[in-house]
Order: sequence, then structure tokens, then C-alpha cells
Amino acid sequence: MKKNRLWFRSALLAILVVAIGYTIYNSMNEESGTYISKGDSAPNFVLTDLNGKKVELEDYRGKGVFLNFWGTWCKPCEREMPYMQRQYEKYKEQGIEILAVNVSETNVPVKNFADRYRLSFPIPMDKQREVTKAYGIGPIPTTILIDKNGKVVDRTSESLSEKKIISFMEKIKP
Repeated sequence: MKKNRLWFRSALLAILVVAIGYTIYNSMNEESGTYISKGDSAPNFVLTDLNGKKVELEDYRGKGVFLNFWGTWCKPCEREMPYMQRQYEKYKEQGIEILAVNVSETNVPVKNFADRYRLSFPIPMDKQREVTKAYGIGPIPTTILIDKNGKVVDRTSESLSEKKIISFMEKIKP
């Protein structure tokens, strides 16, 4: 009888701790940035890419932008990168740019990852998570589609198949 009561109290305490932790986590994330969604103007940003070049979103006005937030440790990100590269090669001549914003990592692992997958699109480095917060990014990968006028067309946090990437490229083709 005492064992059952102890087990029940321990389980109840664990559930309370998880619920409180989840509530705190969500409230911190909501305060950390604005959730950018369909129809919003995409906030401008300036980051430095792996090659030390300045990447400013405003410079891509007139093109469709496939804005992807990712990390080298993220398995869904790793799966979709080869698909993104293949479609980038096809759609860059049609006025679409991929900006694959790396979240919170140093250059060495990101460069190794980019070399392994032969990625040729710009990889802006968001080491301080400023752009990630400005866009209200929670889970990664998250992809935001931006049209030639700088408006958000769509947003998803799902792992993308190559077929889905193609449909997204078609959505933002100028």
C-alpha cells in the first residue's frame, strides 16, 4: 500500500514538474521574438556567411527566397539539404535564392557539413540567434517562403521531401 502511494506521488510530482517546465519554456519562446507568418513582410537582416560575405535579405528583393533555418546536428535538416541543393541548381536561374541560415553553430562544423554535401547556396551564420528570434523560429528545420516583394508566402517546420521543395520553389518563382 505504501509503495503504491509513493509511486503515485512521485508520478504526480514528475507530471507537475514537466508541466511547469513546459509553461516556462513556452513563455520564454513567445517573448524572444515575433512569430512571422503568411502575409507578413519579411524582416530584413544582415548576417555573415561562411565565406565572410555580408548577406542582407533586402539584396534579394525581386527574387523568391527560400529561407531555411537549420543545424548540422538536425537529422531532418541533413536529409533535406541534398534536395535543396538539387533544386537550387535548377531554380536559381529562374530567380529563386536559398538562404540556409545556420542557427548557433561555429564555422568549422558548418563548413565541414557544407563541403560534405557540396552546398553552393549562401549559408548565413546566426551565431547569436538574432534572426532566429526575429522570425520566431522554434523547432528546426523551419522554412519560410518569401516572394519577390518581400512578403511571406508560407511557413513550415516539417522536414521537406524533394517534391515539397519543388512545390515551394514554384510558389515563390517570380
